[in-house]
Amino acid sequence: MVEEVERYADRRDAGRRLVSALAHLRGAEVTVLGLPCGGVPVAYEVAAALRAPLDVIVVRKLGVPGHAELAMGAVGEDGVHVADEPVLWQAHVTEPEFRAVLAREQAAVVRRGRRYRDTVPRLDLTGRTTVIIDDGMATGSTARVACAVARAHGAARIVLAVPVAAPEAATWLERDADEVVCPLCPTEFGAVGRWYRDFRPTSDDEVVDLLSRSRADRLGGP
Repeated sequence: MVEEVERYADRRDAGRRLVSALAHLRGAEVTVLGLPCGGVPVAYEVAAALRAPLDVIVVRKLGVPGHAELAMGAVGEDGVHVADEPVLWQAHVTEPEFRAVLAREQAAVVRRGRRYRDTVPRLDLTGRTTVIIDDGMATGSTARVACAVARAHGAARIVLAVPVAAPEAATWLERDADEVVCPLCPTEFGAVGRWYRDFRPTSDDEVVDLLSRSRADRLGGP
């Protein structure tokens, strides 16, 4: 059983508590990127505390056919994707099967990206330090793709920050990000939702609302 003192109340609470681990970025020229949907409420709190612009970076997990909860890779905006070769081998996934899942999830990335960008245009990452945030990290596949997408869009330095992660995933991502920040890396990880008391899904409407509120706050508008 997870001890209460080790759990986050919800994603907003996780974001506020994550800020202390990112205090060294106060005053720096950074852009905060949340992974939709669950990473955006966390990122909103971080962006507000750092007084930094907030955006999203759209990434989708590639689930093994017949076992969608098991990630065999991930795909992000502009077609950037990674494959988890050990999982592909162990699950006996064929190349046509992988390509079919990739095409389906890439289409979902495009749809979701259009949903967000129609309301809040993408921010330019050229030469910026970017803080990529999710609500947690089990395998690291989606975070790895997010780092690749941010670099493809011109990010000069990438900080990957999550409230909780499996220890092996946090170590693995040190190859893809310039800095990995994770206050909680429990050895008996289980799943991300285990470390939240309230882990209800975040909707696309909530994501758009948080993005709009963040930009209105920075511009002093309604």
